[in-house]
Amino acid sequence: MANHGKNYLAARAKVDSENLYSPYEAMELAKDTSFTKFDSTVEVHLRTALDPRQADQQVRDVVVLPHGLGKTVRVLVFAQGEGAAAAREAGADMVADDDESLKKVEGGALDFDVAIATPDMMGRVGRLGRILGPRGLMPNPKAGTVVSSDDLERAITEAKAGRVEFRLDKTANIHVAIGKVSFETDKLYENFSAFMEAIRKARPAGAKGSYIKRVTVTTTMGPGIQVEPNEALSLEVSG
Repeated sequence: MANHGKNYLAARAKVDSENLYSPYEAMELAKDTSFTKFDSTVEVHLRTALDPRQADQQVRDVVVLPHGLGKTVRVLVFAQGEGAAAAREAGADMVADDDESLKKVEGGALDFDVAIATPDMMGRVGRLGRILGPRGLMPNPKAGTVVSSDDLERAITEAKAGRVEFRLDKTANIHVAIGKVSFETDKLYENFSAFMEAIRKARPAGAKGSYIKRVTVTTTMGPGIQVEPNEALSLEVSG
């Protein structure tokens, strides 16, 4: 068993491991149990009943969190010609539109959080898969990061506003960040509600019976807080 410091143990003592908390209680408790000196990230971890090996039980989608993630999101756009011009006008932090800029990315220039590409660039971007893929930065139509030039402004705006991709991993879990400890409880709750509504809508056709087995909220280095799954799945974004 891992040895934990006194700060973690004090935080864990505030959490009843046998209790399933309401979503709002969990947000309050996440803030109360965070003990880092920096502004910790609030995370949601879902244990699903899905089989990741089955094509009809995959989950992959995106959600725009109402209050963002509490950090500056740097966006790189792979586009050329009018697309490159549109990306710059829409506020992209970087635009890769020629061989030189593509080589920089291939060489490790990865000072960005989200990569977006226009379809006509994907043939060239595909060669960067071994660099971008392992870091979760490869543009993908399913994630809404391969868009037409006309749609670049929306995609860039959403990415900067707190657009989060979620997907089922090989262990049948889903992990996302929903904000920072410094957020007001109401804002964390609304971000959590938006995410859980998206999870409910993303339920795959092959999911039979139980879908989400366990919902855990935690903060960076903090203890896990169990949330009542059915209550979490019933949440909707108001307005």
